[in-house]
Amino acid sequence: MEQPQLQIIGVLHGDITTLTDAPKNFDISERVGTLEIFPAYQAGLEGIVAGQTIVVLFWLHQSSRDILKVYPRGDRSRGLRGVFATRSPVRPNPIAISELKVLAIDGNRLEVAGLDILDGTPIIDIKKKLSL
Repeated sequence: MEQPQLQIIGVLHGDITTLTDAPKNFDISERVGTLEIFPAYQAGLEGIVAGQTIVVLFWLHQSSRDILKVYPRGDRSRGLRGVFATRSPVRPNPIAISELKVLAIDGNRLEVAGLDILDGTPIIDIKKKLSL
């Protein structure tokens, strides 16, 4: 089987520098930061507008990849669970998903709100939020 290829398309700039400083999830965060998309991928931003919500996939490059059971949200009273049954950042493929509101666009930089991700985290994809 061919090994998958992952392209890093950009990097997050924000004020969250430690795990203890990070909100537990994007839906409870008002933190603001910038998605810097590398110039080779800037054309892919066409059609994104301020005010819309986008889904951003991040590669949690500082997360452990060899842990398969965790206490949900670190709460030991809830018992150990498999990482696939949680939103834990530790997992074999440490991919995070966040819904972020686009506040402004300046070339290859998107100012966004709702961050729960560490400064310097690689961006692997951006998608339009599905409207139901």
